Amino acid sequence: MKFAVIGANGKAGSRIAAEATSRGHDVTAVVRRANESEAAHELRRDAAELTAEDLSGFDVVVDALSFPLDAQDQHAATVTTIADALAGTDTRLIVVGGAGSLFVDEAHSKMLAETPDFPEAFLPVARGQIRQLEVLRGREDVRWTFISPAADFRADGERTGEYVQAGEEFTTDAEGDSAISYADYAVGLVDEAEADGDAAHVNERISLRW
Repeated sequence: MKFAVIGANGKAGSRIAAEATSRGHDVTAVVRRANESEAAHELRRDAAELTAEDLSGFDVVVDALSFPLDAQDQHAATVTTIADALAGTDTRLIVVGGAGSLFVDEAHSKMLAETPDFPEAFLPVARGQIRQLEVLRGREDVRWTFISPAADFRADGERTGEYVQAGEEFTTDAEGDSAISYADYAVGLVDEAEADGDAAHVNERISLRW
């Protein structure tokens, strides 16, 4: 499969590029500066300027972008640009989401970011990615999947190759912990990218944790 990883120099993007490459996929890093990931190819572009021609021919496009705290509106803006470029194609768009948008009740009336104990420092990021998910939910012309990580997203955690796939609701393990490493999140994301038929969560949000 041909992957494009937008933001491949970042913490999540680099691990996703490495995981996809390790499985024999043809990976292109879409980056603003020189490629530092394990992707075999490089496309030097600003995500805000990506076109249908830039993203043509890929089986999977991964949005792994991150932004400064004062630019969290860019999550919605860039995913709109990417979705516009992929509109009407069979290419899957998989977005590295956040945990803040996960629901904490069965009625899906309250998100994790709206709970009293949610860290204030992470609210700008959560709100930016909540809006990003809202943009995707309004698109029927793109085959998107939004993947939320666990609340404790560990950049330096090990790759165990194991994870639990859940849905729209915030879940924990038997000890009440919600955690996953970037490396195991990448395993789950590439597994999802490789899925087809009923196994693929197209136009859905899912979540990954240990």
